[in-house]
This record gives sequence, structure tokens and C-alpha cells, in this order.
Amino acid sequence: MQVLIFLSDFCIPLLLFYMISYGLATKTDIYKEFTEGAKDGFQVTLGILPTLIGLMTGVGMLRASGFLELLAELLAPVAKTLFFPAELVPLVVVKLFSSSAATGLVLDIFKEYGPDSYLGKVTSLICSSTETVLYTMSVYFMAAGVKKTRYTLAGALTATAVGVAVSTILGGMI
Repeated sequence: MQVLIFLSDFCIPLLLFYMISYGLATKTDIYKEFTEGAKDGFQVTLGILPTLIGLMTGVGMLRASGFLELLAELLAPVAKTLFFPAELVPLVVVKLFSSSAATGLVLDIFKEYGPDSYLGKVTSLICSSTETVLYTMSVYFMAAGVKKTRYTLAGALTATAVGVAVSTILGGMI
């Protein structure tokens, strides 16, 4: 166990030391490579910025308009038959788009029901076992220039559904 603690404490410094040592050993201009990498990263950030702004604006509009609450009311009968709390439908929908917006919903759920309640536990489990599928696909596929996603969306949504289902079951067991 002590080895794992050591590695977790010194992983980043050791990695930096290794990269600098390797660069010096191979006579690579480390500073030039660093600045070129930073410039490339900045270009990627500029390229994905419109997508990020669009996603954040869309999620904000959904939250402010009351659409998520309406969706939760409409899907309540379906959620009940699946033994899923209808109060968490907005969280699952928003989590597909934005983790930070989902965190805002998590705080609302914690304030209303408490973090140790069944809904609080399921909320925590859902947020830790699901991914921002649509955000990740749009940002990273765009940055990498991927045009054909094949089965990525279906697989990611299936994994999210399994994460939500297992979170619901585990939340009842804890």
C-alpha cells in the first residue's frame, strides 16, 4: 500500500523529471517542443470553443425554461415502471451534455432531499458512473477530426443506461 501512496504522491514530478531527462539525453530542445505543444493546444481550444459555448447555452436555456421539470413530469410514469425516481430524470438528461450543469442539479437535490437520502445516494452514484456523452463526442471528435462515429453514441448511451440502472439498485442497497 505504501508503494501506491508513494506513486500517487510523486507520479507527476517523476513524469516531469523523466521527460526532461529524456529530452536532455536525446538533445531535444525541450522548451521549443513545449511551446509548440502549448500553441497546438491553444489552437484546439479555439476550435472547440464555439461548441462549448453552444452546449453551455443550450443546457442553461433548458434549465431556465423549466423544460427539464416538464420532461420529468412527462416521464414520471415511465420512470416509475422502471423503478427509477422521476426527480432524477433532469439530472440524467443534463449529465449527457454538461457535468458542471449536472453538478448544479446535484446541489439542488442535496439541498432538497439531503445527501444521505436515497435520492442523494443515487444522485452521487449516477454522477460518478456516467459520462457527459454528447459533450465528449462533440468536443473530442471535432478536435480529432472524426467524421464517422459508427457505434460510439449507441455504446456510450448503453453504458450510461447501465450506469444509471446500477446506481439506482446500489442506492437502495446502501
